Amino acid sequence: MTSPFFASIAVTAFAVAFLHAALPTHWLPFVLVGRAQKWSTGRTLGVTLLAGIGHVGLTIALGLALVLAGMALQPSLGGLFHWIVGGLMIAVGVFYMVRGRHNHALPEASRRIYASDRAAIAALVTLLTLSPCEAFLPYYLAGMEHGWVAFLVLSAILTAATAAGMLIFTGLSLAGFKRLGLQWVERYEETILGVALVLVGLAVAFLKT
Repeated sequence: MTSPFFASIAVTAFAVAFLHAALPTHWLPFVLVGRAQKWSTGRTLGVTLLAGIGHVGLTIALGLALVLAGMALQPSLGGLFHWIVGGLMIAVGVFYMVRGRHNHALPEASRRIYASDRAAIAALVTLLTLSPCEAFLPYYLAGMEHGWVAFLVLSAILTAATAAGMLIFTGLSLAGFKRLGLQWVERYEETILGVALVLVGLAVAFLKT
């Protein structure tokens, strides 16, 4: 659990989750809707955090399902398991790099005027909850051999990085900053995530933990 290898997985996982949360689609809708609904800064940040909890919750649930499936398959795969996990991470990483830039248009929820705050909150929370951080999921498999403590650590990392990214950029935008010069994140996010996944996948495949 305290090995340098797992530490590198944890650090990379935090970077991936934070970068994903820094995308404008994860915070700008809250700023726009909050201003349209005339919410206070505190309320806007509270709704952002609530949506982030839903976003993280679904990601953790999917990660749990992935780990349980991996645990069921590991006994029959034996020494091949770390090669399969590493290969899977590399394949996902290559897919991200090939796919390159995709549409980061803001969700429809951020462009509407709502009759009630409850409807606005429900729309924002639902949209973000139903779009989990899929780039983080392979990290659960990478840390699986370290047991359930690793799963809890990675889930805590996902929660902290997502909350930090969403709240920081929402707060900065509310304080008067515009789009914070994050166009490069929108353009290169998938390439960066893909490279990170490939590097961790190579480590999982070729380095015994």
